[in-house]
Amino acid sequence: MFQKLTLKTKIMKTLIISIVLSLSGYLLTAQTDADAVVEGTTITVIVPVRSSEGNVLFGLYEEANFMKNPTVGLEGKIVEGVATVTFTNIKPGTYAITLVHDKNLNKRMDFDEHGMPIEMYGVSNNVMSMGPPLWSDAKFEVSNVPLELEIRL
Repeated sequence: MFQKLTLKTKIMKTLIISIVLSLSGYLLTAQTDADAVVEGTTITVIVPVRSSEGNVLFGLYEEANFMKNPTVGLEGKIVEGVATVTFTNIKPGTYAITLVHDKNLNKRMDFDEHGMPIEMYGVSNNVMSMGPPLWSDAKFEVSNVPLELEIRL
């Protein structure tokens, strides 16, 4: 009888150890997957602003969503005539940035009754044209190297 109990005890210990090792293997794999998240680079955008009213709204776009919903949207406070934001973990690729000086803090660009913007705006590459910005004018390449852009309003 004593040997049977010992055999059962050995089987239980082996089973418990197997379960613990399996779970710890799963947890180690989960940690490895979390660590394997590919981090991108940073894009720092500096905007000189004449007025200290409001904030500056920034949108980072890819071609498919250009001038629609930004891939990443940020808001920059104006400090001593400059608004600065940093987009983080940006994967290499082609992007464009638009921004608007949101003087009245309503989180959108305002237009007059004729459809003309009444708040200052800017676009990457500092291309200003009559009408909405074009992807071909605003796009720029991002690699694994941090990037710093100055965009004028």
